Amino acid sequence: MSFFTVKGKVGDKEIILETGKMAKQADGAVLVKSGGNAVLVTACMSKEVPEGIDFFPLTVHYQEKFYAAGKIPGGYFKREGKPTEKEILVSRLIDRPIRPLFPENFYNEVQVIASTLSADQVYSTDILGIVGASAALSISPIPFLEPIGAVRIAYMKDGRYLVNPSMKEVEEALLDIVVGGTKEGLTMVEGGANEVSKEVLLEALRIAHVHIKEEIALIEELVRLVQPQKISLEEPTFLLSEDVRRQIRETVWKPMREAAYTIDKKARAEAVDKLKKSILEQFGINEEHEAYKEAKNLLDEIEVEVIRETILKERIRPDGRRPDEIRPITIEVDLLENVHGSALFTRGQTQSLGIVTLGSTSDVQYIDTMEEEESKRFMLHYNFPPFSTGEVKKSLAPSRREIGHGHLAYRAIEPVLPSEDEFLYTIRVVSEILESNGSSSMATVCSSSLALMATGVPIRKAVAGIAMGLVWNKQTGEYCILSDIQGLEDHFGDMDFKVAGTKDGITAFQMDVKTIGLTQSMMEEALNQALAGQAYILSKMNEVIDAPRPKLSSNAPKIKVIYIPESTIGQVIGTGGRVIKRIMEETETTISIDDDGRVAICGKKEEDIERCLYIVNHIVNGFERGEKVKGKVIRIEDYGVFLELIPGESALLHRSNMKEKKPVRSAYQLGQIVDAVVTDIDEKHRIVLKEL
Repeated sequence: MSFFTVKGKVGDKEIILETGKMAKQADGAVLVKSGGNAVLVTACMSKEVPEGIDFFPLTVHYQEKFYAAGKIPGGYFKREGKPTEKEILVSRLIDRPIRPLFPENFYNEVQVIASTLSADQVYSTDILGIVGASAALSISPIPFLEPIGAVRIAYMKDGRYLVNPSMKEVEEALLDIVVGGTKEGLTMVEGGANEVSKEVLLEALRIAHVHIKEEIALIEELVRLVQPQKISLEEPTFLLSEDVRRQIRETVWKPMREAAYTIDKKARAEAVDKLKKSILEQFGINEEHEAYKEAKNLLDEIEVEVIRETILKERIRPDGRRPDEIRPITIEVDLLENVHGSALFTRGQTQSLGIVTLGSTSDVQYIDTMEEEESKRFMLHYNFPPFSTGEVKKSLAPSRREIGHGHLAYRAIEPVLPSEDEFLYTIRVVSEILESNGSSSMATVCSSSLALMATGVPIRKAVAGIAMGLVWNKQTGEYCILSDIQGLEDHFGDMDFKVAGTKDGITAFQMDVKTIGLTQSMMEEALNQALAGQAYILSKMNEVIDAPRPKLSSNAPKIKVIYIPESTIGQVIGTGGRVIKRIMEETETTISIDDDGRVAICGKKEEDIERCLYIVNHIVNGFERGEKVKGKVIRIEDYGVFLELIPGESALLHRSNMKEKKPVRSAYQLGQIVDAVVTDIDEKHRIVLKEL
């Protein structure tokens, strides 16, 4: 295979695409380079269609190699292990914009692997993975309808829009989105923001599409050099005659309209299944019939057509709603007695139980990535058990979908959280999806916001989310935008477009489309309708709780912070951590000490925290003459007893200073608590006690 390379600029940064040197046995392999970053992306296709398969099996794996950044992985096993959360999220970013661009009758298994080989730790490599996947598929024999491009856009505080900014610039940005698309329009958007306006978001999308076209031109240049020979796909052949297919369509259309338009999800599924079985029986088609699978597929197609046409022509949705109508909402807070905070948010047949747990600074999550080691004080976890859809499935590790939905909700909530200086706690929110029929990630945003306010976490504003859909007949140009879509409308529609934010702006955004060429005006119309729906949902939430409670939940731990001289940190910790461990055991608290001398003490009871503060203060500042103390007998001698005043500090109570003149060994027992007063502290800092 010949070696080909093309280069060009995207924004103000050069990007280079190379093929023919590495991974030459893959169907398509492209090394994407930009600055000090290099990502190798390969695409391979199975030679035959897996038996019995009726869907397109695409898998995408993005993997970061620590050697790319000159690092050795942490932990016991010094090699890369299971995919990290970041790798899973980037895999989803690559998957979503390319998935709609394979032919409908293509069922060969396709695997895309993106491997980061070099990382400058200044710019992220995820965008290169998306561009590389598009290029590798485009130059391979795999049928791929057209190339895509992808860019990251950041909107800065000074009003600038940056294309593929550095990671440091992203941290300072008001808006951070990744946008993927074709020459005709966008196919994927995902990002977070700090309450930006719709105008800012729409301008970012417009700018993104300009630079996406630059990348596509680069990929098309590489395709012209490689001249790949795409495999030919066989046109589908039908066992049923055209006349029988027409009769089935005419027979089932009207009853399908009645069966499919049922509010309850289960009742609708049962009615549609029953109708399909009766139609097959009516036409004498059973499971042994050679055209059984074809007839079933035809009925499935008719179901989709009936729903889409009814929405477009009548502006009525399967559950009877208008296009912009939100399903009934019910909200309840403080459901669970022993948790720190809880809220149950139900919208139609989608239900999320949000549960908040507060912890100390020692509960932060430490993450070791290719770029850096970092800690997270806010976590949001999304769980999607099979019973939420009435199904029986294996319930194993969190799926990619669960991680992706949790991350989207995390981005929606994170901008309204108090800073660490304002609120020292580590915050964990868990969303348990108890029922699902569309938009469970946006229900998670709502339940999380409500639960945080019920807990007393001082979030700045309430956050709500909504999922939008689209039915678009590209031949006639007619389309209908749907608010608060249910699962059926997501599955049969052309768009899944999620928007979350406060009353003052957008905080998270995600869009996937199943069709090519979504226009800027359609995006703006969908966004306007989404913001109207989001405002309605916020009003329903505010009816239940419109501000964080002034006091934390009584179940939540208490935290107090003091500062000690940096030179005394070692005294509080002790050799091998012995002193601090003793303090925590004795007081049933958790202590975190920062390098600057900040000491955070967390405990369930106020008296435990006060005892811990007393101990730390005396380790740092010592005792004073005339101070009353309580000491535990830890050693008995004929001349007196030694009392432990605080962990690591003891003093002698001499028999001459004892209250009763009895033999020492008969007057005291190990572990006994003795009240005393400090009468003197000598030049060697030894404490002299007198019993009270």
